[in-house]
Amino acid sequence: MLDVKFIRENLELVEKSAKEKGYKIDIRKVLELDDKRKAELVEVEELRRKRNEIAAKMKGGKPAPELIAEGKQVKDELAEKEQALSSVETGVKDLLKQIPNVIFEDVPLGGEENSVEVKKWGENHETGVDHLDYAVSRDWVDFERGAKVAGAKFYYLKGELALLENALLQYGLSKVLEHGFTYMTVPDMVSSRVLEGCGFNPRSSEQSDEYFIEGEDLAMIATAEMPLTGYHMDEIIDEDDLPLLYAGYSACFRKEAGTYGKYTRGLFRVHQFNKLEMYVFCLPEQSKEMHEKILAIEEEIWQGLGIPYHVINVAAGDLGAPAAKKYDMEYWSPVNQKYQEITSCSNCTDFQARAVNCRVRRKDGTIQFVHTLNGTAIPLARALVVMLENYATQDGKLKVPEVLRPYLNNKEEI
Repeated sequence: MLDVKFIRENLELVEKSAKEKGYKIDIRKVLELDDKRKAELVEVEELRRKRNEIAAKMKGGKPAPELIAEGKQVKDELAEKEQALSSVETGVKDLLKQIPNVIFEDVPLGGEENSVEVKKWGENHETGVDHLDYAVSRDWVDFERGAKVAGAKFYYLKGELALLENALLQYGLSKVLEHGFTYMTVPDMVSSRVLEGCGFNPRSSEQSDEYFIEGEDLAMIATAEMPLTGYHMDEIIDEDDLPLLYAGYSACFRKEAGTYGKYTRGLFRVHQFNKLEMYVFCLPEQSKEMHEKILAIEEEIWQGLGIPYHVINVAAGDLGAPAAKKYDMEYWSPVNQKYQEITSCSNCTDFQARAVNCRVRRKDGTIQFVHTLNGTAIPLARALVVMLENYATQDGKLKVPEVLRPYLNNKEEI
């Protein structure tokens, strides 16, 4: 979330960013409510001062009845005012959760169609194999039985396709470890505080993408970014320990609400998949450099796999609440003859850290909020789509990219 003081000092900027991101929020209402909070806080502090003053007078002997009566009156009035203050403070926090992060100056304005290509790599293939038809023909995936036991868009991976998924994970893991990331497995559920701290508040209830656990303050994670954001919640990290680089592996659960009209065939968009996610806690002055580093690692991974792609600077209207800037990497689909998203990486500045209270102690003793960044290393279900589209051969085999062969008993094809 944003700091109220920052909003007050940069009101026009915050209003413009929210509008460009597509959020319809009366931001001035937050400031009005915060003014009310300040006024009520003054009253509460004055009553606390009186309470303490009366308590001091009561020491050392039997207090006068008038003093006892005054003490009771102050006590009752203070309880009422504290309750009112708590209600206003909750209201301020609830409104702050609805305000998105401020975008960087180099973020394109407009909707998804206004995103700007900033890089391009590889030679686009003109022909490819439909991944679902191919995988079904090899008996590598079973959506029918997945639907029987869990519902539509759940599936079983079988045999060599399941082994290929593992090979992709091992390859991606080897690359992030080379770059100094610490490998972590993470909880597949998080509390509402962590969920909200990540900034994944839906713009409407219909767009909520999370599966919630009935009767529990828990939701299934949509990405390892969620539990990694909460890893240092309510902690102060020493400056010398930053940046902290984590690679989280997890199952991911998504309702995929609001995806009508998007490409959803087969494994491309499902309700459960596995993913290796990069996450960074760093100093504020490091975050732009770390954003470029995460992107470079993503490019290195997909260049190693030999997959043509381009990188886009995502337009404001497609950014979501937490990100100040985001890059999407889109691979060239020879089947659909267009670019489709494969990874993304975001600089969330101090937006998430403020919400989960993760701070850094600078060398001069001052305390400030860290910056957080995230980026996808390997989204495994979607990566399988890419492999099948690009490496299936006419004789019904699948060519194995050289970088994956060490994890598949050095097989050149499967």
